[in-house]
Amino acid sequence: MPQDPSEFKSMPLYRDVDRIYKELRAAGMDGQEKLSVADLASFDQYHYHGTEAVDVAIDKLAINADSMVLEIGSGIGGPARHIAYTTGAHVTALEIQPDLNDTALDLTQRCALAEQVNHVCADALSFDPGAVRFDAIVSWLAFFHIGHRETLLANCHAWLQQTGRIFVEDLYARGEPTTAEKEDLAVLLYSRYLPNREQYETDFQAAGFSSLQVRDMSDDWRQFTRDRYADFCRARQRHEEVHGAATVAGLDTFYGTVARLFADGNLGGLRVVGAKQD
Repeated sequence: MPQDPSEFKSMPLYRDVDRIYKELRAAGMDGQEKLSVADLASFDQYHYHGTEAVDVAIDKLAINADSMVLEIGSGIGGPARHIAYTTGAHVTALEIQPDLNDTALDLTQRCALAEQVNHVCADALSFDPGAVRFDAIVSWLAFFHIGHRETLLANCHAWLQQTGRIFVEDLYARGEPTTAEKEDLAVLLYSRYLPNREQYETDFQAAGFSSLQVRDMSDDWRQFTRDRYADFCRARQRHEEVHGAATVAGLDTFYGTVARLFADGNLGGLRVVGAKQD
């Protein structure tokens, strides 16, 4: 059952994690100077619509300064820092990949948010929060990386307070992927569980989550990923100057593949909000 963090590196987005430091240098921030959450916002959100999507979760879950929040698949810490800075909440940022977690910790310290954001390098399938129970669990584009959905959702249910709620944005199978699409999903997107919408909702209900609000984000994300790839291609020369040709080639393959998968119609996206039920 344990996941091997190195396997995530088949996904170009998770390679060359120092990209953010190169972006900061390109923006004139060269060294270990203090940073603000705003300084990082254009670079540290790996999901769709950046801090706008995080603000939706803050609103849906009524996250505030008294909230204890767990983020699953926290990457280099963008959403966790935004939540902490915007609301005053305490956030546990759970990330399985050591290099992403180390980068997140450094950036959080430089944003003077270390007392509010606790970065933990661990597998969501085996993470032990001890006696801590969370008011909210959030996740953006991470659940599809994790097999054993039953264990994952059982853990989430157990980690929440009685009145706790969960917010997840994730991928799902809108249609039956072709053989080539399955290969791209497995390798370039590191997909380990991609059910259809009905099964996705059934999994949450079986784990004890109620009052499900499920919104199909497929059309929105199709447009987002298409625009993202077009913007990336227009700025390719600049990206190569900042990051090097090899890194840009990998990202080109990744962004282009994701845009195509959404455009072809078999890949979709969901936003799921639910409440704990005992």
